[in-house]
Amino acid sequence: MTTIVPFLQEYTLDRKVFEKCFTIENKPLHVSFLRGQESIQKLDPRVKPEDDSREAFYFMKKIVFNLLLLVFFLFTFFFFPTQSFAAENFTTDYNVTYEATDTGITHAILKITLTNTSSQYFASSYKVKLGFDDISNVQASDPDGPINPTIEKTDDGYAIGVVFNRKSVGLGSKMTFTISFDTPTIAKKYGNVWEVNIPGISNTEDFENFTVAVKTPPSFGKPAYIKPKQPSNSMTFTKEQLGNSGISIAFGDKQVYDFQLTYHLQNANVLPTTQEIALPPTTNYQEVAITDISPKPRNVRIDEDGNWLAEYTLTPFQKLDITARGQAEVLLTPRQQEISPQEREAYLKPQGYWEIADPAIQALARELKTPQAIYHYVANTLKYDFERVTKNEPRLGAVGALSQQDSAVCREFTDLFIAIARAAGIPARQVEGYAHTENARQRPLSLVQDILHSWPEYYDSQKRTWVMVDPTWASTTGGVDYFSVLDFDHLTFVIKGRDSGEPVPAGGYKLANNKNNKDVKVIFADTFARQEPDFSIQTSFGDPSVAGLPIRGEVTVINTSTALLPAKVMAISTLALTPKEQVYSVSAIPPYGHQDVDVVFDATRFLDSTIDAFSIRLGGETAEKRVSVAPIYLTKEGIGGVVLFIGIVTLLVFLRKKPGKKS
Repeated sequence: MTTIVPFLQEYTLDRKVFEKCFTIENKPLHVSFLRGQESIQKLDPRVKPEDDSREAFYFMKKIVFNLLLLVFFLFTFFFFPTQSFAAENFTTDYNVTYEATDTGITHAILKITLTNTSSQYFASSYKVKLGFDDISNVQASDPDGPINPTIEKTDDGYAIGVVFNRKSVGLGSKMTFTISFDTPTIAKKYGNVWEVNIPGISNTEDFENFTVAVKTPPSFGKPAYIKPKQPSNSMTFTKEQLGNSGISIAFGDKQVYDFQLTYHLQNANVLPTTQEIALPPTTNYQEVAITDISPKPRNVRIDEDGNWLAEYTLTPFQKLDITARGQAEVLLTPRQQEISPQEREAYLKPQGYWEIADPAIQALARELKTPQAIYHYVANTLKYDFERVTKNEPRLGAVGALSQQDSAVCREFTDLFIAIARAAGIPARQVEGYAHTENARQRPLSLVQDILHSWPEYYDSQKRTWVMVDPTWASTTGGVDYFSVLDFDHLTFVIKGRDSGEPVPAGGYKLANNKNNKDVKVIFADTFARQEPDFSIQTSFGDPSVAGLPIRGEVTVINTSTALLPAKVMAISTLALTPKEQVYSVSAIPPYGHQDVDVVFDATRFLDSTIDAFSIRLGGETAEKRVSVAPIYLTKEGIGGVVLFIGIVTLLVFLRKKPGKKS
């Protein structure tokens, strides 16, 4: 956050206190305050003590007395202030312009006006505290010409000081001056998106007016979002609009990421086991392409929350390292996604970390009622605890977050939002994944394993879609709006709705010997290698099937593309077999996944022997397949029965021919 407040002001004391001690020739004595460090300016060299030797001792006593009085005054002023000196004696107006360029350098111009509200004091110097990590080319001037500024590096930015060329004295007098600098920290391009982030102002009451104008080159295009939200996409902000939240603007329509994820599995049993890993899924906010998985899974399925789970079979005591590579295209506005009444009910149930029956949670649900009210409550109530990130302390859950409000990380912000929302009848669930940030203080990541992030989403019945929000970053940025619109920086790895603990996101599949490995690698990409969904069809029927019995088999739909194969309707038609037409639903299939569909035709006559063709229509494509039917004695099953029959008959004949005893 940027604090832009004057904290050095100079004024004159009443000279009558000293007129018996010094001849000061109508020159006032100046005292400066710099955050409690008091200093008396050097007296005019023309100041002379009185010549009368009889008065010297008297004057020296007066000097000591008045200096003690001055010290007492300074002590009282510093340690027992009644109000801000600047607010009492000056008003401050800021007119700030940020001119971004497509080189990434932003030129900032601060035009500042100090107005005297007292005839007793004037400002001869001023400092501005800025929350930028890198500034250069600092310049300053006032109406009388250039000023040589002082530049001081601080823990959270820079302090720029100026001493004015002349004093502006008198009630209502104004001092207008300008400070400018360049910084690479405001406008940055990440992949396909330009982001402009300007910290907010603290202590807004210190300013009479504060206006910020943001200018960008035409190459940026139109803004995708402006925070705080502005009418007609205006990029001029007032003090009231800024508050403490700062400015966040993005230009672009999508963001593209390349990712490489590593998973470590182990079977500690003496028998084979089946285990699953969670791949980043396509959601209403993002499209995912899985370009490679090594080794390849047996199958990839979609669970009830929409996660992509890749299945592996591990032999006894086997360890297996898996690498998945792919891309994700992240959108700003979510696509519509309908949920059924049964799904809605599932997202209102209590879970391990979402204790919706707790009396405190219930009371908050009755009071807050809406997603926005819950979001603001969570963001304003919980305090982010940066120490917990490295300590790997256990997850508190919603009730624990309420009892330890000063010790929350992103999981607690998420859990509390979900619990209150579900208690209020609003479907909600948890999202975990990667979040891009370059300022860990303002936009922190909390999940210890590979430093991931957690945020909630709720179902908006009017928009008919899931809406992601981030109360954690709303809190740590001092109020940036992560409710009305999120950003391009959140990449979903897993969704937790039916279970508050499963599935585990990428980065969480570690063994004892690789706990410190970096298993999540995400970088920006320029383009998304979109591939149209494609599939192949395989069938499995008896060869041949037995006549006189129902003909059973499987049709397997295999996703052969890197993209999600959407749900489709499969139609099967035949000329000789019945039923003539059959329709099946094929659910969405992730990359490297397949789905088996059981198909049944009616029984034929016992002695039929035929080969019949049937067609499979799926997604506008048709595949021709064959099924053969034969009497049982001509099938594998029938041949086996004949062989068994012949064997039994042969054995009986042999036994009957066995010689008996002679009489």
